[in-house]
Amino acid sequence: METALRAGIAIYNAGDYHEAHDAWEDRWLALDSGTDDERFLHGLIQFTAAVHHATERNWAGVTGLAESASDYLDGLPEEYRGVDVAAARAYLTALNADPERVERAPPLELTHEGDAITPDDLDFAECAAAAAVYAEDGPFDEAVIEQGVAYARADLDDGDATSPFVTFVMDFARDEAHRGIVHQRLSERVDRRQRRESDVDGLF
Repeated sequence: METALRAGIAIYNAGDYHEAHDAWEDRWLALDSGTDDERFLHGLIQFTAAVHHATERNWAGVTGLAESASDYLDGLPEEYRGVDVAAARAYLTALNADPERVERAPPLELTHEGDAITPDDLDFAECAAAAAVYAEDGPFDEAVIEQGVAYARADLDDGDATSPFVTFVMDFARDEAHRGIVHQRLSERVDRRQRRESDVDGLF
């Protein structure tokens, strides 16, 4: 769970409040209802949705989600899986009482093990999870990112930590300003490798 958890937190802290839940949703849906992990992820998903609605000035949506997110997080320890749940609950209470607070101050940053992590803090596996989210929610070819991640993992397994696929996947997750260019270059690199593999297969 930690990989998905950290990826979603970093996406949220990057200001991509709506996209953050996609890092957690598959993991959440696979959990038994009512377990601590299920309530934790469900609460975080609704927390990010409440913040997203607040930034979109959907005040009615904010209050309903803030209340239900608080309900899911209620009863969990003040810190759970490295996340400051107490701070999240306190912020939800304040947001429910005053949804327009986001217009006066930035939303609460989420922390993991005390750090407000951003995409720059993620390792490769976490960047791969974040890259999949950004590919799904943006104007990008998800298949390119998926194949790029597969090639990166294969290269890492072969001991090649300098693989351009590793670099492109991590840059795609981390560099919002150049994400489109990175995607284009990764697509070109994937295409070249697929052609090379096809040529080799054709020899046998």
